[in-house]
Amino acid sequence: MTESEGVWPADVRVVRSARRRKTIGARIERGPRGDTVVVMVPARLSPAETERWATRMVERLRAARLRHALNAERPLEERARLLNQRYFGGKLRWTSIAYVTDQASRHGSCTPATGEIRIAHHLATVPAWVRDYVIVHELAHLLYPNHSPAFWAAVNRYPLAERARGYLMALDACREQHARR
Repeated sequence: MTESEGVWPADVRVVRSARRRKTIGARIERGPRGDTVVVMVPARLSPAETERWATRMVERLRAARLRHALNAERPLEERARLLNQRYFGGKLRWTSIAYVTDQASRHGSCTPATGEIRIAHHLATVPAWVRDYVIVHELAHLLYPNHSPAFWAAVNRYPLAERARGYLMALDACREQHARR
């Protein structure tokens, strides 16, 4: 996704309903002049709560749209297969590997019991060798569900591991500084 898509949507419409008691929903309506997010709320909600929920629902839809765009062609799957072959002899198995939008403080995560690997969406824009390092790191968790010496030995087979860790540390520092502004 491009920076210009960060301004999406151009229009948000709130629909209050006396029949709606507890739930809040949202949908995208496509129109000739662009998308409109329609947020449906209970009629009794205060203006401040309505505003808070509208903002929250737009962010949820934006995150879903971003996840879909980043994962549409399954770009991480092929990289994981190649890195698995190169650094783990092709012996690892996972159920899914995908970009996610709910990891603000992590670059990736792995649930060895289910074989799910999640990569933070902000890594879609870093150099491929950095993203490859994170994939190798998460693949290694399928063998070692910890950060033991054996785990680090497996990760460090990736020749740019130390350089990638430095890049990610600098990226974290920049993101932290930007968040404080």
